[in-house]
Amino acid sequence: MSAIQVLCTMRFTDEQLNQLRAVSARVHLTQETCHNNQEVADALTRHPDTQILQGFYLPDNALEVAPGLRWFQLHSAGADHVPIAPLLQQGVMVTTSSGIHATPIAEYVLASMLAHRWQVPLWTRCQREHQWPSGRWDLYACPELRDSTVGILGYGSIGREVGRLAQAFGMRVLALRRSAGRQDEGYSVRQTGDPEGAIPARFFQPDQLRELLAESDYVVVALPSTAETYHLLGEAELRAMKPTAYLVNIARGAIIDEAALVRALAEGWIAGAGLDVFEEEPLPADSPLWDLENVLITPHVAGFSPRYDERAVDLFATNLARYLVGEPLLNRVDQGRGY
Repeated sequence: MSAIQVLCTMRFTDEQLNQLRAVSARVHLTQETCHNNQEVADALTRHPDTQILQGFYLPDNALEVAPGLRWFQLHSAGADHVPIAPLLQQGVMVTTSSGIHATPIAEYVLASMLAHRWQVPLWTRCQREHQWPSGRWDLYACPELRDSTVGILGYGSIGREVGRLAQAFGMRVLALRRSAGRQDEGYSVRQTGDPEGAIPARFFQPDQLRELLAESDYVVVALPSTAETYHLLGEAELRAMKPTAYLVNIARGAIIDEAALVRALAEGWIAGAGLDVFEEEPLPADSPLWDLENVLITPHVAGFSPRYDERAVDLFATNLARYLVGEPLLNRVDQGRGY
């Protein structure tokens, strides 16, 4: 059997590289850590026989310098930062690392929801100022997560793990999903998520978005960034939410109309928001979001975990084994859907 030339452009450990090599003797793997598109282009130029490329960056001329490229495994869950359209048009398969982030991001979502429910920013402020606040009941007797409703926009690997943790807290789970099927067909870490789609009390179609929003005490945005989801949550959608509702966005900033969100938070259309992503990143210093008391801001870190590469390699090894025997790859990007 012929050898398969694989180029990894991430900084994997020797143990992780050996895990990939152990998939098959046919796998001839080269490691070149790259930090931008040009470095990937240079690496491909040095290895023009590359058939499988793994990494975060993709140069525009990838197919020119590596005409035998057949598959690009992304090191990220999203594919909106790389020019994959020319690859897809030429029949090159593109797969993402969707699923490897589910555990840290779901934990982040619950942390944000709990921080809102327990007024954690008030904790830290009172501690810094050496204050024992009066009216403690009114400040801290907020509704419990138990018996509240969380609406999850996007029921992929992240949404399913959020649903699992929310269920453990006794929450009612609603889910928005474009496709009718409940089965999770992407990569998932063992014993996480909701593979059968059994947790949500109800699934909603995209045209039922405002109905879901009106029922939810917490709304979690876990959708891919596509032309269809751009500014999906605008003024009308934010006004459809409960004035007591809390919004968490761990997907992409452009899914929410940020100007409308600022108004919603400042004028009390909703109670608060936990934001890890923004329309412009880094978030500009003059953004009004910084100064809103009912907002928790983090710098796009929800997916961070010391186990990131471990899971990415596990996914890549799984897909390598599938590729070698002609089985469908996990997390394959659909050109029509854009993810």
